[in-house]
Amino acid sequence: MTIFGVALLAICTLAGVLLGDLLGAALHVKSNVGGVGLAMALLIAARIWLDRTGKLSGGVKLGVEFWGSLYIPIVVAMAAQQNVIGAISGGPIVVIAAVATALLCLASVALLGRLGGGRRGLPSANEDHAERTLSGDPS
Repeated sequence: MTIFGVALLAICTLAGVLLGDLLGAALHVKSNVGGVGLAMALLIAARIWLDRTGKLSGGVKLGVEFWGSLYIPIVVAMAAQQNVIGAISGGPIVVIAAVATALLCLASVALLGRLGGGRRGLPSANEDHAERTLSGDPS
């Protein structure tokens, strides 16, 4: 069943590369734009969907988690292949994309913070001590 997790990764990778190429063509950039990131987002979405529908077996989960743990090395390897100087000399689209991405990330964090409810920080030392004292914990 682990092979199904790897097959799911392959499908998500092909879809991500295709979407990245289409996005690059739409932005008039002769490169794949975000294909690996899109592939990983698709993999996460597919895993969540399979888990919610009850179709995520242990083997599939193992295969997906294995490749999910390799996300950072894959992104670093893919980024090493990109021609950054060529992209920057291609025009202002790089700066526009960078600013838009940063703004989207900031807006997403703010939205998730508001959807998450009230402040849930770590309890202060006094609150933690008082809670343990009330519960009868001697430590």
